[in-house]
Amino acid sequence: MIFTTLQKFRPERGESFPVLSERSNIVFIADEAHRSHSGLIDGFARHVRDALPNAAFIGFTGTPIESGDANTASIFGDYIDIYDVRRAVEDGSTVGIYYEPRLARLTLDENERPHIDSAIDEVTEDEEESDRERLKSKWSQQEALVGAEHRVRQVAADIVEHFEQRQQVLVGKGMIVAMSRRIAVELYDAIIALRPDWHADDLDGGAIKVVMSGAASDAPEFRPHIRSKADNSRLAARMRNPDDPLQLVIVRDMWLTGFDAPCLHTLYVDKPMRGHGLMQAIARVNRVFGSKPAGLVVDYLGIADQMRQAVDRYSRTAPDSSSAARCRRESGRASSRIRWSACCRSTVARSDSSPCRAISSRRSRSPARMTTRWRSRTTSRSSS
Repeated sequence: MIFTTLQKFRPERGESFPVLSERSNIVFIADEAHRSHSGLIDGFARHVRDALPNAAFIGFTGTPIESGDANTASIFGDYIDIYDVRRAVEDGSTVGIYYEPRLARLTLDENERPHIDSAIDEVTEDEEESDRERLKSKWSQQEALVGAEHRVRQVAADIVEHFEQRQQVLVGKGMIVAMSRRIAVELYDAIIALRPDWHADDLDGGAIKVVMSGAASDAPEFRPHIRSKADNSRLAARMRNPDDPLQLVIVRDMWLTGFDAPCLHTLYVDKPMRGHGLMQAIARVNRVFGSKPAGLVVDYLGIADQMRQAVDRYSRTAPDSSSAARCRRESGRASSRIRWSACCRSTVARSDSSPCRAISSRRSRSPARMTTRWRSRTTSRSSS
C-alpha cells in the first residue's frame, strides 16, 4: 500500500509520465476525486493512467463534477455506490438544512442590486486567457455592486440583528461568506461599528474574526486579518469549541471545504456560488450537534435556484421521485423557507459532509474481483 499526492505524477514539460508498472492487479484509490483528477488529454487523469496503464481506478467524492474535461464519472467510470442526502438525514448522520432569503430586507434601488451571473463564480487557470479576462471583468463589475458601501452596511446590520435573534432560540455559531477579501474586511468593519465589544486585537479574544489568505503586498487594512497557518489553526479550534466566545467568522474561500465545526448552525451567503462549491459550503452547517435540529442558509444574493440545482445534482432522485432533495414550504413566517434535507456524509467512507459516491473504472481485460460491476474501458478511450 502506497500513499502519495497527485502532484507526484506531474511529468517534465513536454513529456509524458513514464510507465511505473504495467501490472493489472493495482488498485488506485483517490479521495476527493472531483479535485485535480481531470484532463484525459493533458492533465493529471492522463498522467496517472500513463504511469499505471492497467490499474483499476476508484474515486470517492461527495460532489462529482459533470462539465467538460472535468467530468468525474467519465474519468472514473460508473457509480459503485451512492450514499445520498436523504439517507444521511434519515440515518441521523447529518441534520437537514433550511433556506431563508433575506434580499427583501435590503432597501436597495434596482440599479444597486447585484444580479447573479453564474459564469463568474469561479475564474480558474483552466480558462483560456480571453475567457479568463472576460470573466474577471464581469466579476469586478459584480463585486463593485456587492461591495458597495451602502449595501455592505445594510447587510452587516441585518446579519447582526438576525444572528442575535437566532442566538436567543438556538445557541451556536455562524459563518459569513463574502465575495472578496475587500468585502470581507469592510463587512467586518461595519459589524464592529455596530457591536464594538465583538472586536479584539488579540487572537484569543473577540466574538468575530476574518479568516483569509494574504500576501506582503496586500493593502494595510487587510494585514490585521492575515495570519499564519498556526494562528488560523488556533482560530479553527476556537470556532469548534462551543464554549469559546468566538461566534462569527467571515471567509471568502477558506474553511468552505474540509472545516468541521458541529456547533456551526448558520451560513450567511453573500457570494455567487453554484454546483459542487455551493454544496461543499452549505455542508458546513449540517453537522449533528446536541439538540441542533437543522442548519440554516441565509441568502443575501438570491441563490435559491443555484441551491436547488446543486442539491438535485448531488442527490440520487429528484423531488416527487426525481431528486433526493426534499423541499417543502414552511408556513407561519413572513418569509417562507425552503427545507432541503441536504448535504450528507458517509459514516464509513468519508470524513467530509457531502453525499458520498464511489465511482470506478478498469483498464484491464481481466475480471475485477469486486462485488460491484466495474466499467470497462476501450483501448481508444484509455489512450485519450
